[in-house]
Amino acid sequence: MGPSAREPRVELFSTCPASSGALQADYVRHVIDVARWSDQAGCTGILVYADNSQVDPWLVAQLIVQHTASLCPLVAVQPAYMHPYSVAKQVTSLAFLHGRRVYLNMVAGGFKNDLVALCDTTPHDKRYDRLVEYTTIITQLLAGDTVSHTGEFYKVDKLKLTPPQPSELFPGIFISGSSEAGLAAARAIGATAIKYPKPAGEEAAPPPGIPFGVRVGIIAREREADAWEIAQARFPEDRRGQLTRQLATKVSDSAWHQQLSVSDDQAGSGPYWMVPFQNYQTNCPYLVGSYDRVASEVGRYVGLGHLTFILDIPTSTDDLRHTREVFARVAQMVTR
Repeated sequence: MGPSAREPRVELFSTCPASSGALQADYVRHVIDVARWSDQAGCTGILVYADNSQVDPWLVAQLIVQHTASLCPLVAVQPAYMHPYSVAKQVTSLAFLHGRRVYLNMVAGGFKNDLVALCDTTPHDKRYDRLVEYTTIITQLLAGDTVSHTGEFYKVDKLKLTPPQPSELFPGIFISGSSEAGLAAARAIGATAIKYPKPAGEEAAPPPGIPFGVRVGIIAREREADAWEIAQARFPEDRRGQLTRQLATKVSDSAWHQQLSVSDDQAGSGPYWMVPFQNYQTNCPYLVGSYDRVASEVGRYVGLGHLTFILDIPTSTDDLRHTREVFARVAQMVTR
């Protein structure tokens, strides 16, 4: 969706399938398919998960780059897994080998049990302090600086990145903006703060000085009833999933997880729908309904200043085609 003089620039990212529970051959084909659908739909990039149960996200990023024309991997990066120099080296290596930009989704901690297994006991807010220090080293290296740094968490001396990162491929930086610590970190490193939104009518305007975005699934069709029929077939009620979600909430110290877990929106009350999250079928709210109704809700997020949308994993190229129709109608609303 190209910007005009009056239209804010909205960027769409899709999400790559998770490897946990998938068969190897099926997973590789699924990643390639979703990446190609996303590329053809004009998405800026695609989120690649990282946690103890997933394959290495940088190898997935390489797979995505090799099978698409311009799609940018949005790689989840967290300090427990890699030294900041290694992250910068991955970014500049992909730029050197493929001429492709990478986005970084900076993760303060991920799942608490993952950190416990790695003997990382850093408290929640302190993890954001670490993330600021971590990201600062990465961006300084990618900017071509020779970095000497002695901080609370990292120490480097006259560190230089080779090959150099082309300035036009400097990575976009995202970070969770659901907690005060996350917002402070976003401001400190100049990142786009991503949140799991409430219904648009309950969202306050974000604080100034930080670019904002949301993570949300979309199922939209011309007719409202058709969209809800698809949504309820795709995400049926599942008691086992509900119990798993309750357990996950108890062991998580994530602000967004706790916020979403107290929502009880159901089908029919509006486009905002939490059933997929509540049944442990996905990790974000959904917007469901007619093109116009969903576009109206999306337009309210855009009006508040959320200009980045990270979509859920598409099930087919049709998902992205219908989503593009929603955003085309959002653009028409904005320019009226």
